[in-house]
Amino acid sequence: MIVEDAHMPPASDAALTAFRHQLAAEGLSQHTRRAYVSDAAALANWAAPKALTALTTDDLAAYLASPQVMQKSPRSIARLQSSLRHCWRGLLVRGSVDSDPTIGLDTPRIGLSLPKDLSEADVDALLAAPDTETLIGLRDKAMLELLYACGLRVSELVGLPLAALNLSAGYLRVKGKGEKERLVPMGEDAVIWIQRYIGEARGELVRDISVPALFVTARGGGMTRENFWHLIKRYALMANITSNVSPHTLRHAFATHLLNHGADLRVIQLLLGHSDLSTTQIYTHVARERLQQLHAEHHPRG
Repeated sequence: MIVEDAHMPPASDAALTAFRHQLAAEGLSQHTRRAYVSDAAALANWAAPKALTALTTDDLAAYLASPQVMQKSPRSIARLQSSLRHCWRGLLVRGSVDSDPTIGLDTPRIGLSLPKDLSEADVDALLAAPDTETLIGLRDKAMLELLYACGLRVSELVGLPLAALNLSAGYLRVKGKGEKERLVPMGEDAVIWIQRYIGEARGELVRDISVPALFVTARGGGMTRENFWHLIKRYALMANITSNVSPHTLRHAFATHLLNHGADLRVIQLLLGHSDLSTTQIYTHVARERLQQLHAEHHPRG
């Protein structure tokens, strides 16, 4: 059974309802499903009363050239096209259409988007910001340490169940995109702080012992992406970090710092849960920019 998301537009086209089920079956995250269905619904509203199954390549090209789409960034338009390709792939599989009108559409060029750099000193300051003498501070310290130690996505972090931990062996079993599982080593510091959090804070915070989530809120429920986004912003301010810090910034820092210290790119790919090495190769550009900056700052002829 699929629970309708309150943020999703109503299905005015039968193909949209089928698209929701298709995306859920593919194991995509709720965030991705919401975005993809929103994109398809916007197209359906633009094309009405013509049904999605009746649209041609010319129709889609006209939509992509419409003012409501052209005002979007190239990255947003590329995601829109990915949404539409997903939609028509499902329509083809179900036999609702005979051909795929998304084939041949021009994909916008997207410039290289380098992850925001966070130095190792900044990471140290951020990790030191929580007050570990309080229950919430101890929880937050454990979350930040684990996020940086393992390079997790924020959805993976907040979704971790207690059962995912193997503290004696020092690794996590993480369920990532597409429900793919991977094992990630935690490192000594993260293990220590997770042990302290579980032993000293979690039992005091959780109200229902049947709650499976590793990290819980002050009310005893599971932590959410939004909760964690706000707390990392707060700790960045406390640590006097002037750059824009988000949960994903620590994931980027994890990968960049590993690469800077000589880790193999394919190992980083496995740790991050990237299915394609080309996704991981972005970090070689980050490391190169950092090396160029250090050379310019410190070399006599920089």
